Amino acid sequence: MKLADKIACITGGGRGIGRAIAFAFAREGARVAVVARTASEVARVAEEISEECGVETMHAECDVSSVESVARAFAAVAEKCGRASDILVNNAGIAESAPLVKTDDELWHRHLAVNLTGTFYCTRAALPAMIERGWGRVINIASIAGKTGAPYIAAYSASKHGVLGLTRSLALEVATKGITVNAICPGYVDTDMTTRAVENIEAKTGRPARESLDAIKNMNPQRRLVEPAEVAALALLLASDDGCGINGQAINVDGGSVLF
Repeated sequence: MKLADKIACITGGGRGIGRAIAFAFAREGARVAVVARTASEVARVAEEISEECGVETMHAECDVSSVESVARAFAAVAEKCGRASDILVNNAGIAESAPLVKTDDELWHRHLAVNLTGTFYCTRAALPAMIERGWGRVINIASIAGKTGAPYIAAYSASKHGVLGLTRSLALEVATKGITVNAICPGYVDTDMTTRAVENIEAKTGRPARESLDAIKNMNPQRRLVEPAEVAALALLLASDDGCGINGQAINVDGGSVLF
């Protein structure tokens, strides 16, 4: 198994992409810790993984925008697992939309706090043990919005651009220490986040949900939503020794929407 004897911590692991990654890693032998703000969701995912994969699975409540909450969650994972995580997937994130002139301070700071600062807090917490062991993987779930802009998502796009800058800088910092740091940049994925985007478009424009969903699908040259399992498959490659030569990259999973 590709991740046998590894411990993997996945933030935002209660649903969508995070859940898919947790299952993919567990199926390859990793001991998985799923953390998120909604304790009931990660508890359910941990139970489902344990039942299906027969591997020890932990869960912890964590608000990644709070340095104190991150410290508690990572300490709990280390205590339950006997050591800190070998693999960190920074997946927790939010996405809201508004014209820039209607983007209030709270919306702006909320995106930076969760999407960017949360990635920083979790990585800073996990990195020392990786450096000490001489092996580690940090995988940041960014977005194609971190490479290009789009109307009404200035806060989200700015936060994801920041994640890519953090990814590239840290990758060079730890390149000689047996650690890789990469980002995955999905397009629209078939998750609750996309469902909420469709609902938001319908509420603000009156456009029927089916029409809005079709418009989102048509942004992908393959005319479809990306599946969470596709993102998980790439995360598995980056987490395993097969991906040891991939470092500092921001890899798109978007059907060709963004070609850089």
